[in-house]
Amino acid sequence: MSIRVLIADDQPIVRTGLTMLLDAQPDIEVVGAAADGREAVRLALQLRPDVGLFDIRMPLMDGIEATRHLAGPDVTDPLPIVVITTFDLDEYVHGALKAGARGFLLKDAGPALLTQAIHAAADGDALIAPSVTVRLLAAFAHARTPPPSQPIEPLTAREEEVLVPVAQGRTNNEIASELHITPSTVKAHLASLMRKLGARNRVEVAMWAHETGRI
Repeated sequence: MSIRVLIADDQPIVRTGLTMLLDAQPDIEVVGAAADGREAVRLALQLRPDVGLFDIRMPLMDGIEATRHLAGPDVTDPLPIVVITTFDLDEYVHGALKAGARGFLLKDAGPALLTQAIHAAADGDALIAPSVTVRLLAAFAHARTPPPSQPIEPLTAREEEVLVPVAQGRTNNEIASELHITPSTVKAHLASLMRKLGARNRVEVAMWAHETGRI
């Protein structure tokens, strides 16, 4: 079954290029394309895609605001969104992830990483371009932030084992292979980690791991 994708970008040539690239994949289908964030929100509610691929800088409503409308903390059925942009700036990454984005890629990421990010988002994973991940987490580590919250229950030894590769940006399948457990077991441990840490997604789990010196 194909992953249904909605693209949002204000440049026609980028929309066309992304559509051609993704439609060429055997298990991905582009079901809509929007030229601004407001249209992206309207199409997302109308078409109910599996994943959104949104640019940040768009007229009428930017990609971060559109992400917040469709995937923010108050949304009951959030759309998995991957943000894609030419602007490698920390405040954009931070803003997109806080708004609920599942991934963050630069437009020069290449077809393989883009396809991987779409699959990860559809599977409930998050994928952030490795170059962005390193800088983002380093910025959080050096920022003057309040002390990290303590888990509501102590983490188990296996949860601690899962926590490290999650913080390193690995997918559930990669973690399962590394720890010789099933992907569904990884998902169960991740769900438990999010509950104990009060985290909304695996990116916030990764931030907590860095804040507490586990990486």
